[in-house]
Amino acid sequence: MPVRLVIALVSAALAVVAAGAWLWLGRDAPRPAALRTQPTSALYALVDTRQADTRPLTAAEVFTGATQTLGALRREAVEELDDCADALWGVEADGCTQALRATYRGEGMAGQFVIFNLPDGRAADALVSALRTDGFVRQALPFDPARSRAEVRALGHYVTVSWAGVLEGAAEGDLVQPLIALDGLSAVVQSRVLDAT
Repeated sequence: MPVRLVIALVSAALAVVAAGAWLWLGRDAPRPAALRTQPTSALYALVDTRQADTRPLTAAEVFTGATQTLGALRREAVEELDDCADALWGVEADGCTQALRATYRGEGMAGQFVIFNLPDGRAADALVSALRTDGFVRQALPFDPARSRAEVRALGHYVTVSWAGVLEGAAEGDLVQPLIALDGLSAVVQSRVLDAT
């Protein structure tokens, strides 16, 4: 068999495999239509490393009884994930020891909040940067990603992801208030800062 033919066949096979992988993985890899990201700041210097903030997060600490409802959203489920990869696609969270996720649903909309526990602010900033372009959190509720908004923030050695979207078949809705309400769950990190003073 001529070398040129072998090269052409191998190239074609690789193209088919790449296209198949893109179609297969892309189907389960939604991203928000609007995304805002923010690196950590000096405000979180007291919790910039896991060494300075050794206590693991708990679901009861992050998702208190007072957060059962957030505005028009009602909490449906809470998960504690030991493997952060279970909450992500397309990116890795190097050094992540835990991810906590809650899902919320309301009239015509749904959302989720995820918090990741990383080694330090540098790792948190790296995850925020990767989520901006390379991958995102796995969608835990079936809302329309094309009609969704998300906020991703590094807060010391933590990363929070708040994501709200319109449910399939529902009329367009204002997602600003639900997104702000979901992002309010990140107040747990401010409590950690106060505990460290």
